[in-house]
Amino acid sequence: MSINFRQLLTGVTALVAVICLGVCSLPMQSASGQTSANDWELWGGGPNRNMVSGEIKVSLDFDLVSESNVKFIKQLGSQTYANPVVSGGKIFIGCNNEGGYRPDITGDKGVVLCFDEASGEFLWQLTRDKLPTGRVHDWPYQGICSTPHVVGDRVFVISNRCEMMCLDTEGLKDGENDGPYTDEVSDHEDEADIIWSVDLMEEYGVFPHNLATSSPLVYEDKIYFLTSNGVDEAHIEVPSPRAPCFMCMDAKTGEVIWEDNSPFDEILHGQWGSPTIGVVNGKAQVYMPGGDGWLYAFDADEGDLVWKCDLNPKDSVWELGARGTRNAIIATPVFYDNSVILAVGQDPEHGEGVGHLWRIDATKTGDVSAELGEKGEAGRPNPDAGIIWHYGGVDETGDITGDQGEPVFRRTMSTVAVHDGLVYAADLSGFFHCIDLETGKRNWIHDMYSGIWGSPMVADGKVFIGNEDGVLLVFEANASEAKLLGEFATRGASIYSTPTFANGVMYLTDRNTLYAVEVSKDE
Repeated sequence: MSINFRQLLTGVTALVAVICLGVCSLPMQSASGQTSANDWELWGGGPNRNMVSGEIKVSLDFDLVSESNVKFIKQLGSQTYANPVVSGGKIFIGCNNEGGYRPDITGDKGVVLCFDEASGEFLWQLTRDKLPTGRVHDWPYQGICSTPHVVGDRVFVISNRCEMMCLDTEGLKDGENDGPYTDEVSDHEDEADIIWSVDLMEEYGVFPHNLATSSPLVYEDKIYFLTSNGVDEAHIEVPSPRAPCFMCMDAKTGEVIWEDNSPFDEILHGQWGSPTIGVVNGKAQVYMPGGDGWLYAFDADEGDLVWKCDLNPKDSVWELGARGTRNAIIATPVFYDNSVILAVGQDPEHGEGVGHLWRIDATKTGDVSAELGEKGEAGRPNPDAGIIWHYGGVDETGDITGDQGEPVFRRTMSTVAVHDGLVYAADLSGFFHCIDLETGKRNWIHDMYSGIWGSPMVADGKVFIGNEDGVLLVFEANASEAKLLGEFATRGASIYSTPTFANGVMYLTDRNTLYAVEVSKDE
């Protein structure tokens, strides 16, 4: 079966006036978790992006098809790849315009839908036209793939038009068009209220490949994101190597604090990943997955490079159409206990391939790669390496997989979940892995017999993960065996996202539907 990344993205492309500081007061966040114990306000739940919910007493007594214990079901667009977030009594989710919530707005658009958390009532939507340049920048019907970050009364999201946007959580329903941005697509009460918007293509020369998709992260009044700068339509040149790839802005105003154009003209394809924050020795670092297959760690305040790590063997080679062995990065880094855990992958239409999952010591500086040397040539050991462990490559002896020459781990788009000394990781080929956090050794593996695009989520001693067949699988969180607790089919559409838990409810999206499932009822 061929999976098209442009179908992922089915699958997965003017700085405004300064706002006075009193317009937006953002709550502080720690790097270890959420601003609220019950809401789920951003991709990964907190700045460290670890896919672990604090929800307790999660029941599996539900059925998505018969709607048993399903609070409500909402139609989304025809393609949905963003993840739902919940904050302040509202649900926010990016998709396309095929849900038809605004009959006065028709055709292919990028949208963010806002629903009432209690009732599922539609409240408002952000509406963005498609870019006139077409699929090279804004693939048809992909909608908005960025998962918003909600902080207080502000929603931060990257649009399909490669705009970094700040929205009012109330939309225009409160009768106020807060600014300085006042040029919304309409003054209809069901439209979003844009506070500020920065056009990254117009203002900074960014050339997003296929779609801009990064899920932004707000930390201490700064917003961090990748611009999705990438290669041209022929997949040969990087048209804008000097354009920023990694950015930090003032979350109140949209003013740029720092930017970095690494990896310059070494981008392999696109840059669809998202940033992560960790605090090391009292200093915040931001981890940016580069389009060259390197992970970059910057000082979060100043933007100075602290360390970088090549997540591919030095002798790996990139070839057009992914016939080679070098991989890019689509997953989001996870910060845990002074380390970063991240795996590599490629456009899913490139098919299966050997992958690599790394745990990196975040206290190091400089080039902390496992090897030194020129790309495409055999490397030599790096005496300053920061690799705690590596899981992946090919099992040359068969000791790990039981089959000599079998890949240990394959290409992935998924972000890991770390809980109770275990790392849960999925690969695109449909294998679900449980790995020891300290040693990097495999505990167990489960074949889900269908591609995995989303990420595992741990809640109440259970691990939830969906697959391309439209089935949510739930495992017991343990090191000894892959104990399957349940399988829950959707109405038939693929699951390309990750479940969200908030206030006793699990929010699950398949390709076109949002399910709100009551999993933690008060006794």
